[in-house]
Order: sequence, then C-alpha cells, then structure tokens
Amino acid sequence: MKAASVIPAPRFLRMQFPRVCTVVIAQNPADLLEKVEQVCRDNSFIEVRLDYLSKPALAFPRLKQFFASHRDITAIATCRRAVNGGHFRGSVASQYELLIKAAQNGFRLLDVELETAAQLKPHEFEKLRNVAAVVLSFHDFKGTKKLGETWQRMQEFPADIFKAVSTARTLSDNLAMLRLLQAHSDHYTMVGLCMGELGIISRVLGVRAGSAFTFAAAREGEETAPGQITSKALRETYRIDRVDAATKVYAVAGDPISHSLSPVMMNTAFRRENINAVYIALQPREINDLLSCMQEIPIHGLSVTMPLKQEIIKHLDRTDALTQKIGACNTVIRSADGKFYGFNTDVAGVIRPLEERINLRGARILVLGAGGAARAAVFGLKERGSDVYVVNRMPQRGQKLAREADAKYLSRQQVIKSDFDVIINATPVGMKSSKPQAPLEENELRTKYLFEMIYSPLETKLVKMARAKNIHVITGDAMFVHQGVRQFEIWTGKPAPFEDMHRSVLFAIAQRDAQGNGK
Repeated sequence: MKAASVIPAPRFLRMQFPRVCTVVIAQNPADLLEKVEQVCRDNSFIEVRLDYLSKPALAFPRLKQFFASHRDITAIATCRRAVNGGHFRGSVASQYELLIKAAQNGFRLLDVELETAAQLKPHEFEKLRNVAAVVLSFHDFKGTKKLGETWQRMQEFPADIFKAVSTARTLSDNLAMLRLLQAHSDHYTMVGLCMGELGIISRVLGVRAGSAFTFAAAREGEETAPGQITSKALRETYRIDRVDAATKVYAVAGDPISHSLSPVMMNTAFRRENINAVYIALQPREINDLLSCMQEIPIHGLSVTMPLKQEIIKHLDRTDALTQKIGACNTVIRSADGKFYGFNTDVAGVIRPLEERINLRGARILVLGAGGAARAAVFGLKERGSDVYVVNRMPQRGQKLAREADAKYLSRQQVIKSDFDVIINATPVGMKSSKPQAPLEENELRTKYLFEMIYSPLETKLVKMARAKNIHVITGDAMFVHQGVRQFEIWTGKPAPFEDMHRSVLFAIAQRDAQGNGK
C-alpha cells in the first residue's frame, strides 16, 4: 500500500552535507568496523552497505559504540534488496526491521528504495522518518529513461532526501540528470547521478547542478556501482569541494578514454594556478553526443584524442592554418560568443622536447606512422626545416602523408640502410598488451635519438631496445606534458606550471605500473 500523496516538507531541506559520501563495504562485522574506522579518519560522511553482510544485525553493537564516540560522523544505513540491485535477500518486512534497528544504533539516515517504500504502510514509512532521516532512492541499472515520471512517483512519499540514480548510456544521459537536479533542487534536498563509465559528468558536476552530495568508493576495487570513483579522486583530482556555479568545465574526449592521464595533469595545473576549473574525461558514443555536451554544460576547452581528431574539425567554427594542413585537431577552445575554435598542440608536444636537445633545421628525422600524431609530427617538423622521412605499415597512407607534407617516404628495406638524427614512433605499437611489441627491429634503430610517443608504459619494448644500443631516449611523457602545457596556455592565457604537471603524470604512471605489477 502506497503512502498518501502529500507535499513533502523535508526536515533536512537546507542541511549542509559534505560533498562526498564514502561507501563502506565488508564481508563480516569485524572487517566492517575496521574499515569504518579507517574511512572515517578522512571522511565524516559515510554510507554503510549492510546488505553486503550475511548477518547485518551482528554489526550493530560495535557500530553503536563507534558512532557514540564519534559524534562528528554522519552515517547512512543501506540494506538494498537483491531485486533492487543490492545483496539483501530478505523480505521487505525484515529489511524494514533492520533499518529501524540501524537508526536505534546510531545511523542518522536510512536509505529506502522506492520499491520498498511502495510496499510499506503509511505508518511504517512515517516510523522510519521518526527514528532517522529517510533517503528515498531509485536506481535504474539499464539506462536513463522517464526521469520525470520517476520523480513524480517519488513525490508520493514525504522523504527527507530524494535520490535518483540512473545509468548513462550516452553522455547526454548525464544532461538529463543535471536538468532534473536544476529543476527541483531549490525546493527539495536531492541527490542525482548516473552510473556507468559515461557517468563521470554527473558524479563531478551534479553538486553544481543541485545534488546535495555524491557517492564515492572508499578505495579502488571496492566500488558498489558501475563507474563509481574513489573519494580521494573526487577530492584531490577533481577538487569536488570547490566545484560551484562559476567553475569552468574542461574535458578530454575519446574512445577509449579511461586510461587517460589528462584529468590528473590538467586538474593539477588548475589547482597550482588557483583557477576555478575542473577537467573531466568523456567517452562519447558518437560525435553529436559530444557536441550536445559541449554546448549545454558548457565546455570551455576540450582535448581531443582518438578517434575524434579528424572528425571534430568539420564541427568547429574555425581552425588555425596548421591544424587545417595536418587535418587533425586535438585542442578546442570556446570563445566568449560561444563559438568553437580548433588547434593542434601535438605539434608543440613534438617540437618542444626536440628543440631542447637538437637543432631541428636540417635534422634527418624518421616518423613511424601516418595517423593524427604522425601528421602533427611531420608537418610541424617540416615547418622547422627538418629533413623528414615517413614509413608506415600501410604504404599508401604513408606515401600520401609524405606527398602532402613535402616529405619523403621510405620502405622498410630503405630504413635498414639509413641513419637518422631522430626516430619518432607515432604508432600505437608498444602500448600495454599481453605480448610486448615494437614497430621496428633492432637493426633498424640507426639513430642518435629515439622519441617514443607512447607513455603507457614508459618503458616500451622499443625504448628498451634503444637503451640497449645507448641511443638517447625521449619517453612519451615528454610529448604528453608539452602538448598539455600548450593547451593550458591556449585556454587560460597563462604560463603553464610545467614541473607540477610533469610530476603529476610521472607519479600517476608509476602508480599505474605498480598496480599492473600487483604491487
């Protein structure tokens, strides 16, 4: 039986919550308490997922003691039923009794699924509200549909906080969630976000649109929803505690994008220069999905990576001459009048590290590849007066690039017989895989310098081969950071904090490599 339709008067309407609620999970009561104690050292707002325990009630005595001695901690008790995406296999009645006991043992908020609320009697729902604040929650694990209808259903219950969670199948699904928050959060205490790898927009920007807080994992590997990120990442990388209506949004777009270190690097730069901005990663399913986000959010600056560098050009209002020549754009800026302008900073990523080491005029440089990164290298080096050569796995593409840039095309047989000042790997061969690969054989590495564009891993097979031959190596972090530095300069008009950006990238790569090695 549903509760009577009323106009809710939430008691927590203007309550100020911390921006991040950290979720704590464990398999048994002892581990749960230990994790709660650890998490609460850095987080005063937590959600305890009781449904992960086989016997949740056994955890209450020790939790009650902990909450009694830590009055600053605010905890949500969640015991989500399996039919609603949780792990609790008991009845609605047993779930209800557990939530009542949770409130009696120190939990200040109780999460009640919309489906459970619909099966409770009005006086039972009111009893929950009498013992704690009620978070009425709805989860759609399949998509983002009919949010308006769902919101109307939730209004049948006088909850204290309304929590709507959907799954982002497109970037635009996030926009629908943000619009819901903007439409109703002035009158209700709301939480809204999208799950899934495409839901990062709502997790970071939801608080700007009106979400009272968002949810985060305590640590990597303990995510309780698809796409959930850690509280440390939300606070340190995305600076969520500082995101407000004036915060400018920047992003990197590509597919795949989860491996990108651009958010770490760019958010470090914004923090170092005290710029009110946040940088997020976007994985659009198609170009129009990305364009919608760029307009509506709005996005003030965009880094573009594979496979969008060429496709994005026709959707821009203008690009500079070099970008037109290259035929690939990796940097977009939004002007004051809302128009989008394109640039290619991959050129700076190639030129700047090399100019620190050699005179490019007349230098013999071999570029491996014919994609967007290779095109930036070839055209940029030709502008500096280098003697540029191209080799590619597909000869026709390589020959075409060489003709367009007035460079020279070489076959693999010619490469073996030639000496170079620099060899640049602008192919993806060597990226992390089960079997390390290299685009050249050892006897083809006849050069003074090897410039490896790949930065994950830093020590590719090609790099190791070069070091074994005492060839000077420029690793992929150099190009990555230098192109990012140029992007920062274009977007902000300020000098970029190169050292800070470089350190953040090297640290992130080291962490990733350590995790990959099981350390």
